[in-house]
Parts: sequence; structure tokens; C-alpha cells
Amino acid sequence: MMNETVLVTGGSGYVAGHCIVQLLRRGYRVRTTVRSASKEQAVRSAIVRVVDPGDRLDFVHADLGANAGWDEAVAGCTYVLHVASPLGNDGAKDPDALMVPAREGTLRVLRAAVKANVTRVVMTSSTAACTPPNLETAGDEAMWTGDAHPTLNAYRRSKIAAERVAWDFMAAQPAGTTTLTTILPGAIFGPVLSMANLGSVQFIDRLLGGKLPGVPHLGFCVVDVRDLADLHIRAMLAPEAAGQRFVAVGDFMWMDDIGATLRAELGPQGTKVPTRKLPDVALRVLAWFSPSLRALTPLLGRRQLFNSAKAQRILGFSPRPAAATVVDCARNLLDHEEAAR
Repeated sequence: MMNETVLVTGGSGYVAGHCIVQLLRRGYRVRTTVRSASKEQAVRSAIVRVVDPGDRLDFVHADLGANAGWDEAVAGCTYVLHVASPLGNDGAKDPDALMVPAREGTLRVLRAAVKANVTRVVMTSSTAACTPPNLETAGDEAMWTGDAHPTLNAYRRSKIAAERVAWDFMAAQPAGTTTLTTILPGAIFGPVLSMANLGSVQFIDRLLGGKLPGVPHLGFCVVDVRDLADLHIRAMLAPEAAGQRFVAVGDFMWMDDIGATLRAELGPQGTKVPTRKLPDVALRVLAWFSPSLRALTPLLGRRQLFNSAKAQRILGFSPRPAAATVVDCARNLLDHEEAAR
């Protein structure tokens, strides 16, 4: 293991950072991609706070939107965790701003991995790619989200397109050494390594800071980022994971339940968490001024469930209680804010 190198794409991302930490703790050498040299120090500083990488962490400059760097990134790697995916609000105006780099970037990673005879690529997809057409059915790995599903926005479409093109690419390859596994997480919460690129954790941050006029009627199947990183590594190593999709979720929680949990567990530190429910019409109005909120309006009032039994059965996935995850997430955010003062 000490001689095996794992490439983690998108090292400055929330999930990628936790994958890097857990790989280093298990003795692997880790290479990670960043888009520019300016991001290296921030990533290294965040990692060093929780684990000493010694000489086992190095960086390659590669962007999902360009060919340069990917052959160098995978050279000598046994495994690839393809975690990187374009984020941001650009998709609200131009869907291709997310779609093209997500799809083409995935192909760049896979082409390089196959060329380098990487043993396994584990790709982070999303439950957005296995959402059933109605609320009576729990989503699982056998399902693919229909093109007309009412919850689709540019980001969710980009995740579906990236996973589909990954499976199509691998199906077209001659039998060889490289196999693909995809992981489909729900809403990802838990401790952060830095306050940059919070992703879905920004919901908890907004609640803690009283930055919302009320709690919207939104709910999610939650997965802890630590459990998700662990599942990526389990999928990387398990022979039986080759060619498989795995849903990664724990409990479902409405945001008002999250708010109530935070107020109950945090005491004085939770006093800013709003108690009133935000009417759906109010969120729709706010969404006119916030692309990130606009992306959530199709999810209002939907209790969409997903089933992670396959990951539990085959890979030993054991998600911790969602309430514990959101409290750990909140306490970690508060610690970061305190340290920054």
C-alpha cells in the first residue's frame, strides 16, 4: 500500500479533501489536481491541520476543461478517485457552463486512466442521477433520472450527463485492466477542512448565522462527508465493486428538523437558527435574486427517498445518524469561525 499512489481529482473540493485525508491516514501516496499553483498552498494547509502527509502528497495542475496535465496526473497511479465536478451558478444563465466541463472533463480523466492502465476509477456522481419519477418509490442504483424530471436544473443535469458518458465510454473499451465504479451521494454535510468551497454545507452555515428569514420546506437524504470518503475507498478496493453504481445516503431530514436539532444541541450557539417556517412563495421570490436558491425551488416540499442497501450489503457502508452529522458540521463551522477571529 505504501507504494501505491491514488489520484484524487479536484483537491480543493469538500469531498476530495476528505478523501485525501483518509487515504493519507491509511498510508497511501496521494496526488491531487488543482487548476492552478495558487490553490496548492491552501489545499496543503487544510490537509496538514488534520494529518501529516510528509512527502506523500503532491500536486498536478489540470483543469476539467482542458487536455493538459491529465496524462501526467494519472502516471504511476494504481487508482483514481474522480471527485471533481464543476460547481457555481453559471449554469443558471448558460447550462453548457456546467454540462460541457462535467462531461468532457470526465472523458479526459477516463481516457488518461485507461491509457495508464489504472486498476479502478471511482467517480462521484449524485442521487440526482437515480431519482425516480414519483415520491412513492425510493431511488436506487437500477434507476436513471428521466430527462423530464421536475427537479432537474443545470447542475443536476451535468451530473447525470457525466455519469452516463462515463459508463458509455467504459462500455466501448476493449477488455482491459481499468474498471469503473460510481458513487451517488445525497446531500453532503459534516466537518469541513476549510471555509472555502462549502458546497451543501452552506445550508448549515446559513442557518447558524441566521442568514435566512425562515426555514424553507426542503428536505434531503443526508450523507456524512467522512462516511462518503470512506465509501469511495471501499469501492476503490473491493473487487466486487467493479462496474457497479452505489447510492450513498443515510437518513432523510427536513430543514426545519435540522434547525430544531441545531437549536437543541448547540444551546447559546444555536440561537440565531430561525424558528419560523419560510413559505414556499417567499423562497420563490428570494430565488429571483439568488441563483443558488433558484436551483432548489423544484425540490420544495418533496420527500424524495433513496436506498443505500446495496452499498451497505456489498461494501459495508454504515452511515452515521443524520442528526449527528449536522451537529458535527455545525460545531466544526463554529470552531472555524472562532479560529478566524
